[in-house]
Amino acid sequence: MTARRLRASLKGWGGVGAMALALVVTAVFALLLPLSSARGDGSTGTGGQGVGQGIQARADTCTDPQDQSPSPSSDDSGETITAIKQRGYLSVGVDQNSYRWGYRDPNNTAKSSDLEGFDIDLAHEIAKEILGDPSAVRFHAIPTNQRIPAIKSGQVDMVVRTMTITCSRLKDVAFSAPYFLTGQQVLAPKTSGIKGYDETLAGKRICSAAGSTAYDKLSADKKAGALTASADITTTVPNQLDCLVRLQLGQVDAVVTDGALAASQAAQDPTVELKGKTFTDDYYGVAMKLGADDLVRRVNQVLVDYRKSGGWQASYTKWLSATLKADSPSATPPTAHYK
Repeated sequence: MTARRLRASLKGWGGVGAMALALVVTAVFALLLPLSSARGDGSTGTGGQGVGQGIQARADTCTDPQDQSPSPSSDDSGETITAIKQRGYLSVGVDQNSYRWGYRDPNNTAKSSDLEGFDIDLAHEIAKEILGDPSAVRFHAIPTNQRIPAIKSGQVDMVVRTMTITCSRLKDVAFSAPYFLTGQQVLAPKTSGIKGYDETLAGKRICSAAGSTAYDKLSADKKAGALTASADITTTVPNQLDCLVRLQLGQVDAVVTDGALAASQAAQDPTVELKGKTFTDDYYGVAMKLGADDLVRRVNQVLVDYRKSGGWQASYTKWLSATLKADSPSATPPTAHYK
């Protein structure tokens, strides 16, 4: 990578290359000190264990995984919710590295320690409806490949972290109804000859996050012959933002990730852009522990209320509309269907 290109890549959003490199280093600290209070004072908190009993999932014949969540309920008397209320706060796994989804804005000196973004807004909304206080939530910084283990171990009550609902994941965790629609897309330098998810990926090094739906898609398509055989998909990272760093350093030629996340990364770095259209339909859901049906139903009711109140649309307008096209299928909340 030339010095000129590296300097150009550092111009976007206050030097995203430098920021992202720092985030890779600080990810270790995020794991060692995973809890951050969102009570507005930026102080760290000490989280308790997540709650809810695990059961065996029945996803062997799963189709339309986004439609497998139970119907909404406003009942707060269930075992899982009662335990959360007694504790006094909601424990939520989030990202702190995804621009406009869950991140710490280095330019926001007034509240530099507070997480913000579309997913963070939703977590506050859930806390407000369940506990009566939007600040009654403590955040854990969870890498992409640790989202499911964090739920299963009880480290968090839920994960609100651009997590796609899939049939395979339904065997390990429960999901709310979908709150966002996106799809996999290719991100590459503007000067690249890559045109999209097609034959122009031949011989190219593609980065994806370990444990992500992007990697699952790449792997399945490689085995099925739907992805050009010479494409190299061996580069995986713990967090999808790490792929942008690899791309900026010239260590890979392209990134495959959710289009909504890729759009935010392109907004950070003016030397990269989305290539081609999305090639999957992916629905984000709030992930919770298997067996915590009272919490799942309650979150589904929160999502119903969030859409009706205009809160969802206001959050989308604030965080995401600037990076997604006006005709994007992501511009309105997906319609919920329940099992």
